[in-house]
Amino acid sequence: MLQTLINIILPVFLVTGAGYVCTIYKFFTREHIDGLMKFAQWFAIPCLLFAAIAKLDLSVGFNPRLLLSFFGGAGLCFALGMVCAHVFFRRNWEDGVVIGFCCLFSNSILLGLPITDRAFGPENLTGNFAIIALHSPFCYGLGIITMECVRNRGKNGWALVTSVLSAMFSNTLILSISFGFIFNISGFTLPSFIEDALGLIIASALPAALFALGGVLVQYRPEGDFRIIGMVCVIALFIHPVMTWITGRLLTLPEDLFRSAVLTAAMAPGVNAFIFATMYGRAKRVAASSVLIATGLSIISTWFWLTVLQ
Repeated sequence: MLQTLINIILPVFLVTGAGYVCTIYKFFTREHIDGLMKFAQWFAIPCLLFAAIAKLDLSVGFNPRLLLSFFGGAGLCFALGMVCAHVFFRRNWEDGVVIGFCCLFSNSILLGLPITDRAFGPENLTGNFAIIALHSPFCYGLGIITMECVRNRGKNGWALVTSVLSAMFSNTLILSISFGFIFNISGFTLPSFIEDALGLIIASALPAALFALGGVLVQYRPEGDFRIIGMVCVIALFIHPVMTWITGRLLTLPEDLFRSAVLTAAMAPGVNAFIFATMYGRAKRVAASSVLIATGLSIISTWFWLTVLQ
């Protein structure tokens, strides 16, 4: 158990911690961190996703049982967080949607991918890439549609559809995944020198993103609303992976896909939770604090889930 913590989990969080400490002590300014995160999230990681999806065995990765296990649990956690925020904490429905989104959006790329890679090897990331390919479209689609319906802006059906698609497909992660699918299905291949250049960029993606994540978390100070934040942490770090575990076992999900689904479900809310809160100007303090506190707690929860899975 201790070896799992030392060899798999700590290296990932040490890189994140280095970004946090370097930003706290002003070795890196907010502008530096924002630039590094922009490079990682809008360039290097899209390159990683494009290359992975372009070569992914779609018949294996896009297993309906995998998608139902992970996204079924995610959708139920979204509903649970939204309803609990409204019923038990007396937050309005707009805040409830944002809080539900925090329970929904696992950090599948910056935490789930490197931890699964270190725990089970790059040959066992097929399930991770399949989840990542649909993660942003599913989560943003569900969150935006629900928020638009709750806010009742009086838009007709077509206007609602166009606003959802516009928000989703202005995201370079989704665009890179779309191009990856095009290459995969068409059978196109890139010249070797372009693949080599992509390889250099891809090698920097996760380390840069983890370091930048640490710097970004400095901006999120935990303030108030601790009962709601506690609820988000319980749903994101415990209830979602438990739901995924139960569904995956009931559906006899292959072991490599099962591990990817459970580990990804167990990750803390990603920075996208705060981005979604900022989009609508709702529950920003809850979203920011949930990202920070759950990321810290995920050191322990990830250790638990890895121990169970191994």
